[in-house]
Parts: sequence; structure tokens; C-alpha cells
Amino acid sequence: MTDETNAPAKVKVRDYRYRIEGRFHHIERNQPIFKEDGSLVGVTNPRNMTYIHTYGNEAVFFENLGKGRIIASKCANPDCEAYGSVFMPFRIHCPDCLARNEHVDITDIAKETSRVHTFMITERTGAFNTLPKPIKFINVEFDGVATILMGPMLYGEPNIGMKVKPIFRTGDPTYTILDLGWVPEGTGVKDLPQYYTFE
Repeated sequence: MTDETNAPAKVKVRDYRYRIEGRFHHIERNQPIFKEDGSLVGVTNPRNMTYIHTYGNEAVFFENLGKGRIIASKCANPDCEAYGSVFMPFRIHCPDCLARNEHVDITDIAKETSRVHTFMITERTGAFNTLPKPIKFINVEFDGVATILMGPMLYGEPNIGMKVKPIFRTGDPTYTILDLGWVPEGTGVKDLPQYYTFE
């Protein structure tokens, strides 16, 4: 598909099909790469593309973050050893029996029982390199949840065992995991990053 307009790429869904509109592939001129002695060793091949990634059955998780809700999943197969286990991060299928999981809203559980299991502080992130540095990643555990979720602590200093509260990017959501962050229990609304709320 080619489009010579300068409009940014947009994706619309019509009749359950994706329709791409605007310019989504910008070709730039190749540039030579020379060694210090002036000999050619290669050439750049720059491309600026818009990639489309579908969440499929995980969309419920990402959509709800922007609404201030955390949706986990639970094994609903009574024949499975993991029957009733709640998983966060969200999983479509049970990792033990591969049956389709049920959706479970754990927002209230997260607000009441979240605590730091472990943490790390780094200067690099795979989260689109948009988090403020240093980046404080915490592994969060919840009562009644079989797994641990990693996310950024967006205010304060992490300590193992400390209680934390989820915050949500409900203003201008990104529909990515960046719509969920964590702050120490007792953090005030005035200390939250722009676009984030407790609800």
C-alpha cells in the first residue's frame, strides 16, 4: 500500500478488518559508511515505519489499565492442579493445563495487598526508553495471586517488603504496560506523575 500524503499513519477497524490510512513507511536516502582510511565498509539503510501489533485476547488487560482497573486471569479447569490459581501478568491460557483462563478483576486486591518482592534500579529500559532515569523496577506480589508482576516505581524509593499502591495512566492512556505504575503507600495525589491517578 502506498500513500504519498504526509498524514501520519492511522489504523481504523471497519467490518472487523484493519484499514491503514496515511503514510506509514518513510524511505530515507542510504548513507555510505567509511573507515578512517576512507575505504567503504557499508551503507546505512534507514527506514521509518509504523508497526501494527495486535493484542488479541490480551486486549482486555491493556484496555482496563487505562480505566484504572487491573484484570488478571484464573484457571477455571477443575481437572487441573492449578485450578483456581490467579495469574498476573495476564495469561490467556493456564500454563499447566493450557485451558482458557477466566478474567478476574484484582484492582481492589492490588490496592490493599501490593508489596515489593524485589527491585532493581537501572539506567536502561525496554519500555520504549521513555521512563525517567534512574528507572526503579519493582516486582510486586499480591495476596492470592500465584505470580509476581514487574513494573516501574514512579515515585519514591523501593524497599523489599514495602507496601505499594497501583497508579493508572487514565488521562491520555498509551494502551501499553506503561499505563500501570507503582508508588509507596501514603503517596499523595499531588506527587503522582502527569496523567496518572489512583482510580
